[in-house]
Amino acid sequence: MGPSVLFPLLHRLSSPLRTVTPTWGRWLLHQLPPPSCTHTPCITSFPGLNSQHIRGMCVESTLSHIKELSPPEQRLLNKLYEGLISGQRASLAESITLVETQHPRKKELAQVLLQRVLAHRKEQEKQNRGKPLAFRVGLSGPPGAGKSTFIEVVGKMLTGQGHKVSVLAVDPSSCTTGGSLMGDKTRMTELSRDMSAFIRPSPTSGTLGGVTRTTNEAIVLCEGGGYDIVLVETVGVGQSEFAVADMVDMFVLLIPPAGGDELQVVRVSSQTGEGVAELWGKMEAFRSATLSSGDFQDRRRAQHKVWMWSLIQENVLRHFQEHPAVREELPQLEDRVTRGAISPGLAADLLLKAFTSSSSSSYSQ
Repeated sequence: MGPSVLFPLLHRLSSPLRTVTPTWGRWLLHQLPPPSCTHTPCITSFPGLNSQHIRGMCVESTLSHIKELSPPEQRLLNKLYEGLISGQRASLAESITLVETQHPRKKELAQVLLQRVLAHRKEQEKQNRGKPLAFRVGLSGPPGAGKSTFIEVVGKMLTGQGHKVSVLAVDPSSCTTGGSLMGDKTRMTELSRDMSAFIRPSPTSGTLGGVTRTTNEAIVLCEGGGYDIVLVETVGVGQSEFAVADMVDMFVLLIPPAGGDELQVVRVSSQTGEGVAELWGKMEAFRSATLSSGDFQDRRRAQHKVWMWSLIQENVLRHFQEHPAVREELPQLEDRVTRGAISPGLAADLLLKAFTSSSSSSYSQ
């Protein structure tokens, strides 16, 4: 199937993307239609960083709550930022660790760093006539399908062509240590030694769907570090496909041999390398077509809004669960629900009433 037939098909599809296998498989690409999104540019400055300015985004309201940075904090952020944009892999790794932290103050520092990186990337895109410089590809598939093998083959091919490739491999978390269980970095030995590649295993930390809440921020940092190809590998448990689809430009599903259906149009072997170059050629053609039409940029803008609301929902739920009035009422209401004394709906209404009543009284004071 040539591009002239493929591209119209891609825009008509509404099912998740189907594609490549580690030995013999097939692929199909899917791009979800983006909702409308608006953006109002402005210029403002960082709190605590008098010499730094952000261009192209409104950040004053989001960073105004962060207290003044101490000299050591400023030196840390300057070191990370300068090392990151100069292509130092150690700085990128340290920056991702910072955005993954649960420490309240470090989370604030991470947001300041991210705004600096976003400003740098925005300036680069402006010089590129407003077009994104990096290509984000999500990869998923059932466990054992050979995702890591395929990523290593494609990654080595791309670095050989002069690309800088970053791989964010989202692993299941250990219940004991909280760290990654699968160790994707150790299973991509050739690619992990490539100085033009960066591999980061990230534990899911219990996140539903196998995509961490900070994966999207790690993508931004990788792009700020000059990586023009970002591959996001998920656990492949079903729900993760929907999460990763909202942070990438193209979604790829790897399936074992004989695991596809009549929708697949191309087969690839990771063992022999057969079909890999042809597959990447079609993916680049898809990227070029969506860039030219503006769909690529529209989808990126829509994803920003999707992730904003996703993080709002996560934080609101945490705030609700930690609210004193809710924590006081929760044990007895859970007990009454499990005994069948009241319905789950009534218990939820009572908890919400306790939350809103207490919150209203706090505001009135």
